[in-house]
Amino acid sequence: MGIAGKVIAITGASSGIGRSTAKLLAKHGAFVVLGARNEDGLKIAVDEITSSGGKAILKSTDVRRRDDLEELVALAIEVAGRLDVIINCAGIGPISRFDALDVEGWDAMIDVNLRGTLYGIAAALPVFARQGSGHVINVISTAGIKMLPTMGVYAATKNAVRTATEILRQEAGPNLRVTEISPGMTATNFADSITEQTTKKAIGEQLSATAIPPDAIARGILYAIEQPPEVDVGSIVIRPTAQG
Repeated sequence: MGIAGKVIAITGASSGIGRSTAKLLAKHGAFVVLGARNEDGLKIAVDEITSSGGKAILKSTDVRRRDDLEELVALAIEVAGRLDVIINCAGIGPISRFDALDVEGWDAMIDVNLRGTLYGIAAALPVFARQGSGHVINVISTAGIKMLPTMGVYAATKNAVRTATEILRQEAGPNLRVTEISPGMTATNFADSITEQTTKKAIGEQLSATAIPPDAIARGILYAIEQPPEVDVGSIVIRPTAQG
């Protein structure tokens, strides 16, 4: 029970929800192993954690590459001797209407949001099986709960992860915990990848008006992890009170 001493791998950890989660878990005594493509952002996150007395290491990680996820998990084992939790947080959202035909954006969301999460699961499961314990946490989105225009492919990738997460939970047995976290409007760099300007402006305005800080999502993740091993928090939805 609790967080102290747990070894936790986090993808998408250079910014936003991933970075806030890493800092919060390290503050509570976890040893965090951080992965993302933005190595400069990872270095800043590790410096922030270690300067406050926490424990963190990093590895440049592109979740589109299965080998990168396997190496991230292997680093945790090499340095800390085990892996207690993997948090699949990496995600992108170059959203647009279907008739914009941003097929490259569709492919990118499938590769990062869906395939990247599956690669994280695949890297961690053998370790958890050997240990007889473990926890998979997948960060999804309320976009897969309330369907909205421009979110078609993004929501589809998130709901694919939602489906995979629930089936993994059912298959997991008594020693593996599985949690899905669905954030609503959160103050991250989500809009940066949007290229269609009308959509980007609209999302930017919504974020400015209603977004909650990424720490709010981090606290939900903390709650799921700190439960006793026989308690599996299956699903958490965290959204701004003002979000429709």
